[in-house]
Amino acid sequence: MATSSEFPAVEVGGIPPAQSMARRAEADAVRASPRVMARDPVAVAGHRLDPERRRGRGATLNPDARFDGTSRVEEDDGWGSLGDLPPFRTEVAIEKARTIITRNQSPDISFDRSINPYRGCEHGCVYCYARPSHAYLGLSPGLDFESRLSAKPDAATLLEKELSASGYAPRMLAIGTNTDAYQPIEKRLRLMRGLLEVLGRFRHPVGIVTKSALIQRDIDLLAPMAAEGLAKVAISVTTLDPSLARTMEPRAASPARRLETIRRLSDAGIPVTVLVAPIIPAVNDAEIERILDAAYANGAREAGYVLLRLPLEVKDLVRDWLLTHYPDKLRHVMSLVQSTRGGKDYDPAWGQRQVGSGPYAWMIGRRFELAAERAGFNKARLKLRTDLFRPASTSPAQLSLL
Repeated sequence: MATSSEFPAVEVGGIPPAQSMARRAEADAVRASPRVMARDPVAVAGHRLDPERRRGRGATLNPDARFDGTSRVEEDDGWGSLGDLPPFRTEVAIEKARTIITRNQSPDISFDRSINPYRGCEHGCVYCYARPSHAYLGLSPGLDFESRLSAKPDAATLLEKELSASGYAPRMLAIGTNTDAYQPIEKRLRLMRGLLEVLGRFRHPVGIVTKSALIQRDIDLLAPMAAEGLAKVAISVTTLDPSLARTMEPRAASPARRLETIRRLSDAGIPVTVLVAPIIPAVNDAEIERILDAAYANGAREAGYVLLRLPLEVKDLVRDWLLTHYPDKLRHVMSLVQSTRGGKDYDPAWGQRQVGSGPYAWMIGRRFELAAERAGFNKARLKLRTDLFRPASTSPAQLSLL
């Protein structure tokens, strides 16, 4: 019988045998790293939770809020009490807001005002750049972000008041740019529908970003607005792989439902943009062309993309998600991400935060542009109308007494 010494060492893919074996050993070590098992919710980092408790959620961690002066770690006292903890259920708090329109002066986005009827998002997308905003509520950007939400029930009333203010100048209102206004709790609370009713009455332009099929419910409001050039919708399609989507965006609509939503909106005369967002290196970057082709076939006519953003706590959440679900890709993904952010996990510079920089980012940009052009996207860019704005009339009764 031949022994291994009788065979010469062969390089595979240009990698010397010793280096190849070292990489294989490193990958095996990552796979063999401690896993959170049932009844052991803090086995690794003090914030990793029992998979049964976070079933159906995106984040694997629930780290402390960065503004919180204390740190809380669940620890088993030996009586097995942690195994009896309930799963994370969605809780909705009522927020009494004073205003509803948020304004910004960011030079690299196309709108200067937006509305967020909800804080937090039950979709549970692990990569969501809005997660760090939950720390301002004293809550974790991890599992708290997707299970401890707040709603603004007075949103429509506040919007009507602000649109009626003397001197208000209309410009497109963006909805869904922070958290998704069509997340699951909207089905019951209907805050977004109330906002659309006000916007339609005032004939005010609105642009909506969502990944939810629930927006189909409001086609009856959006279609008449779109016919007047007052509404458009962007649907985010991250992947066409239902298994990846279920892991990465556990409570968002399936890829098939998102394509169906694009078709239903388009058939109703509502202009639809597809957002390939975010593009995650070595996870869904191979799907750019297929997503664009599928979206165009279903009626989308504008397209855009965003490269993965990892601000503040998001970088740790994505790292742990990769370690949990794709341990063999962790180092490769983060290496590519850092190559697009000047060697860091994230670069918030204007003009760079959405698309990154460097050779890999350049390649992604060119692939997207070529695929979009080949499919037929972006032949024209729709600009919503503001000249139809009709503010509520003010009563002259009080003036007549003067």
